[in-house]
Amino acid sequence: MLSFLRTVRSVLWGFFGVRRGRGYDADIANNKPGPLIATGLLLAACLVIILVFAARWAVNAAS
Repeated sequence: MLSFLRTVRSVLWGFFGVRRGRGYDADIANNKPGPLIATGLLLAACLVIILVFAARWAVNAAS
């Protein structure tokens, strides 16, 4: 469970693009590419779903 949370944190830092230095090196050393890619795709899909629902809500609220 802890490694999953570490992977999620690494992916979220990657989404924002602000991870540098020691933290970046630790992420690279501790995470494997497969789980990072899978977690990134999952979180990106969640973001798209949230944006679609928010857009639908905004359109329905405006009419």
